[in-house]
Amino acid sequence: MNAKSIIEKPNRLLSLDVFRGATIAAMILVNDPGDWGHIYPPLEHSKWNGCTPTDLVFPFFLFMVGVAVVYAMENKKATMPHGKLLLNALRRTVILLLIPWITQLIFHPEGGLAHLRLPGVLPRIALVYFICTILYLKTSQKTRDWVFAFALVGYFIIMTCIPVPGVGYANLEPETNMGAWIDRLVFTTNHLWRESHTWDPEGLLGTLPAVATGLFGIRVGSWLKRKDRDENVKVSWMFTYGVLAVVAGLIWDLFFPINKALWTSSFVLYTGGLATIALALSYWLIDVQGRKRFTYFFVVFGANAITAYVLSGFIPHYMGMIKIGGVSLYQTLFVPYFSPVNASLASAIFTVAVLWLVMWIFYVKKIFIKI
Repeated sequence: MNAKSIIEKPNRLLSLDVFRGATIAAMILVNDPGDWGHIYPPLEHSKWNGCTPTDLVFPFFLFMVGVAVVYAMENKKATMPHGKLLLNALRRTVILLLIPWITQLIFHPEGGLAHLRLPGVLPRIALVYFICTILYLKTSQKTRDWVFAFALVGYFIIMTCIPVPGVGYANLEPETNMGAWIDRLVFTTNHLWRESHTWDPEGLLGTLPAVATGLFGIRVGSWLKRKDRDENVKVSWMFTYGVLAVVAGLIWDLFFPINKALWTSSFVLYTGGLATIALALSYWLIDVQGRKRFTYFFVVFGANAITAYVLSGFIPHYMGMIKIGGVSLYQTLFVPYFSPVNASLASAIFTVAVLWLVMWIFYVKKIFIKI
């Protein structure tokens, strides 16, 4: 992370910060329950196939990565050397890769480098960001559309048609699918998801369709950025694109199930369509209709989105170390007054509020930390 805070007024649509801020708030909410044994049901991921509201959070963020690439790069790519832009993108990618690895070593020093989980949320964001930046700078929209299609169809063929070594047939089960086999081969079991060690929900092969999610965002961002279209026309077509993508995803779900852990092609279309609809609604309400009264809360998160996410791994950890009369904050503030599930939810909301206060200080001081 750049040690120097960059103080500036972000030059982007308000709806983009609101959408990103809402996504980050939701990520913090689902990642920091008070008790992992009593998670509020809507905040749980689907067991395998299917899609809960929680499963929408990560693809929505990757979708916004694609949109942000357009808004960050469109003017620069015509005036700045592409090599310099790619070098900056590479620097940011390396930082995003290093943050979770360093964090793991801080919180789990007993595992050391020998048991460091290499895949993860931030590494996937980093790879999608870097690949999408290259594609945006070096290819046309038509080429990106072809890459999008080949990524989805190619991933479908790999996962459903190519026999998995050691298994003998293609399948979509957690430990025996092609993606899990590649992760064990490349990373070894010591460097995969701690809950399993045999597969990883942010595995290497799944990066291919995840890039397609980023390209979905680039396509929508490029449309939103156009100056030769009326705002109402933009919104109408975004709704149309979104609905068509959702329908296509549901049809593909019949033979390639919607699945977040595998990031299936149907999942890309379904969540990308919903993200497009949500962004269209935000854009129409906030930037077209001027309804900005309730946006401030989310703008505070959206202006420092990655910073908020990174701090969400630190602040709850240290909050858990605070004791009142020898009892944790969770046991003191929530357990006596709520049912187990509602206590867990109340604690998660409290965590979001604490992080918002930190981000609010940054926002008021006009500190926007660029990675």
